[in-house]
Amino acid sequence: MISLTDTQKIGMGLTGFGVFFLFFGMILFFDKALLAIGNVLFVAGLAFVIGLERTFRFFFQKHKVKATGFFLGGVFVVLIGWPLIGMILEIYGFFLLFRGFFPVVVGFIRRVPVLGSLLNLPGIRSLVDKVGESNNMV
Repeated sequence: MISLTDTQKIGMGLTGFGVFFLFFGMILFFDKALLAIGNVLFVAGLAFVIGLERTFRFFFQKHKVKATGFFLGGVFVVLIGWPLIGMILEIYGFFLLFRGFFPVVVGFIRRVPVLGSLLNLPGIRSLVDKVGESNNMV
């Protein structure tokens, strides 16, 4: 079993709070302040979990320049006060950045008892199969 360092534990907490604030900000009709806090916490948490150097290497790879531009551009647009447009840019950039991880996530969720059976429902299964079939683990 892999144990996490204290820095990684702090990063997991920051990332979790970031996702919470992003979700809560969207629920409250794209509240600028909550979305801005969520963005800062998410990016800071990611840096704490995988390290600052690896975070820069992940975001600034040559083949991920477009995705990074959309994601960080969306963060900037949210910070300057246009939350709806910023979140659209951010979500698009997020999917471009992390699409290589989706098959791993889908495979993991399929092994969780209750969630796995939900993913096998007729309407959901075809959508999840399309998301999970990507082979570019980048």
